[in-house]
Order: sequence, then C-alpha cells, then structure tokens
Amino acid sequence: MNDHDLTWGLDFDDRDDPSPDFIDAVRREYPTEREVDTMLTRKMSRRKGPSYRRPDLAEMAKILDEFLGHELGSSNFEIRDLHWFTGGVSKIQIGFTLDRDDPAGRRRSEHLVLRMDPSEGSNATSRAREHELLTLMNGVIPVPRPHFLDAEGEWFPEPALIYEFVEGVTKPRATGTGRISGLGTDFGPDHRRVLAPQYLDHLSKIHNTDVSDRSFTHLQVPRTGSTESAEWMVHHALRCWEEDRGEDSPLMEITANWLLSNLPTLDVAGVVHGDFRSGNFLFDEESGRILGWLDWERGLIGDRHRDLAWITLPTMGHYDADGRYFVCGLIPLDEFFDRYTEVSGLTVDPERLRFYQILNCFTIIVSTMASSYRIARLGKSHQDILLTRVEGLVPVISRQLITLLKGKNT
Repeated sequence: MNDHDLTWGLDFDDRDDPSPDFIDAVRREYPTEREVDTMLTRKMSRRKGPSYRRPDLAEMAKILDEFLGHELGSSNFEIRDLHWFTGGVSKIQIGFTLDRDDPAGRRRSEHLVLRMDPSEGSNATSRAREHELLTLMNGVIPVPRPHFLDAEGEWFPEPALIYEFVEGVTKPRATGTGRISGLGTDFGPDHRRVLAPQYLDHLSKIHNTDVSDRSFTHLQVPRTGSTESAEWMVHHALRCWEEDRGEDSPLMEITANWLLSNLPTLDVAGVVHGDFRSGNFLFDEESGRILGWLDWERGLIGDRHRDLAWITLPTMGHYDADGRYFVCGLIPLDEFFDRYTEVSGLTVDPERLRFYQILNCFTIIVSTMASSYRIARLGKSHQDILLTRVEGLVPVISRQLITLLKGKNT
C-alpha cells in the first residue's frame, strides 16, 4: 500500500461514474494549479454524461452566429465556408470565414479556426490557458492570433477558442513518416538545414520570455527556488492517473513514489510549450519558413527542462539510416543541448532533465494507458480508434521509463 494510493477497494468501473467524495479526495491529495483543478473537476463531474455526439455543421453555424453576435455586439457580419479539419488527437477543429467591417468601415474577410474539446479528451486542458499563452507569445514567435474565447462552454457544447487560420504544411509532401499526429517526421536534409535554426530560435524565445512582471488570469507562476513547479506537474499527472486508470501498475506506483521524493527546485520561471515537436508547427514548404506554432494546450509557466525532456524522448523524433537520432526530426541529439545553450544562453541541468524525462514517460503512460482507455470505453471522443491505437506506446515508453529510473541514458 503506497502513501498516495486513495482507492483501496474501489472498483475501477466506479470511475465511470465518480462520486463527489472520490472527486474531493483526489483534489485534496493532489493540489495543483487553480485552472488545472477547475478543468479536471469539471471533467470528472460531467463524466457520467452522454457519449460524444458529433454536432453537424448547421448546428455549429447557428451557435457560432449567436456567439459572434454577442462578442461583436453587431449583426453586421457573415459566416461562411464552415468545414471540418482532420488530424489532431484530442481536439475538434472547424474552419470558417468571417466577413465583417473593419474599424474604417471596409469589408474584410478573416479565415478562422474554432477549436473545441470533445465530451472528454485524452488531455483535459483549458482553452482559457491556451488563449492566454497565444496572447503572450503573439509577436514573440509565429503563433495564430487568438480572437474569441468561450472559456466555460456557455455557448458551444464545450469550451472553445477561435483563432486565425495559419497556412502551411506540417511535413514535406514527399515523406511518408509522421502519420500519427506528426510524430517522428523525417523532414529530409534540405528542410532540416532551414527548419533547425528556426526551431532552436523559437524554443529559445519561448524559454526566455520574461514573466516576472506579468499578471495572468488562468496561468500561475511558480516560485523560483521552490519545488512548486515540479509538484504542480506531478500532482496533475497523478490526479489523472487516479481518475482514469482501469488497472494497477507496479511500475507506475514505483515511479509515482520516485517523483514525489525527487522534486527539483526551479531556477527560472519561463514559458513552457509542452509539446514542441513535429506536427505542431506549420511551415511554407517552398521557403522552409515556419509560419505558426500550434497546440499550446499543454503549455504552462514553469521549468524549461519539461520541454527539453519531452522533445528528446525517442518517440518524438526519428533515427536516420546510420542510427543517429534527430530531435523533432531536425537536430542530432548529440548536438542538441550544446546548440540550445548557445542560442538561448540557458543552462541544461542533467539531473533536472532526468527528472522531467521520467515525469514525461509517466505522463504519456497516464494519457495512453489510463485516459485514452477511459475515454474510448465511455465513447467520449471522436478519436476512439486512434486513442485505442496509441495505447501501443505503453510498452515502448515503459522500457524507457525503467532505463531512466535505473539512472541510465535513453
């Protein structure tokens, strides 16, 4: 019996319809950021609700018309060309064109994207935090400019964010890699030469964004010199594990105890993208210029090592014919940290890097073995087949996790 195990004797099926007592117990045991607590509590409180039903475009057009009328304070606009976007694992996305008058009275057309949760996603994340991060990073690196936010799902079936549509591709048309959410894309030597410097530059600018004098509504800034940042992230992962899992796992119990016993202190509080990899940026294939970084749903204010550990996991990049691993498919791993330090001016602490590598492996297993299982079981998403398929990552990530816990390099 472990100190953090709350569910002795609780049937795993009970998580399909969690009691208020269970929800409150998990909240007390794993305190985390206010917005994270809000969205996870919302997820659990609504879990017994109906399975996912895909709304039709006519239904979404009506909701969108009413929402924009409220936001714009006018009916002098037109919505047209609604269409579904394919791709993505955890979010529903609809493109559309908004025609309206600009401040000078000239008619203009804007190509926008509506981004919304399904009934329950593999990552319970906040559109309000995503909106806040996109606003913060606008003008720092290429990101889609946010326009409208329905933070609580008052208008749409679920919380929704509307931002500008960004042109570009996620991978070269000639490659057959990166078919699942862009993971492991092989960009080829020509695109690597152009994209890699931009990738490092953008990562550096994210991590060097000064948040010391900024005020946030949905993001929280952890205290430097404390373990607060790491504790929030570990508690987030542990809470999802307890809320969603359908089985016991000795490896996950061992890892949870290790994480709670080895929380590192934070030296500099900076922006963390959370998923800074291939598949999450758009670029112009002809020039190679990166046009926009997407999917800020995992973003937070915290330790840069969270990003560095995530993007150097073997599942995030690919190996060439000689067995050399490329981070994000762009930069050889044996060069990456030196080049990152040179560009960013920020140090890389091997011990903190190892901690976040272990936490990231733990988080991936939570997402695939617990959350994806629970969502597919209850039919809560539009991606049930894909969510079931990604559970195949568990043995691969588990092997990496065991190696890291033994203190070895992956």
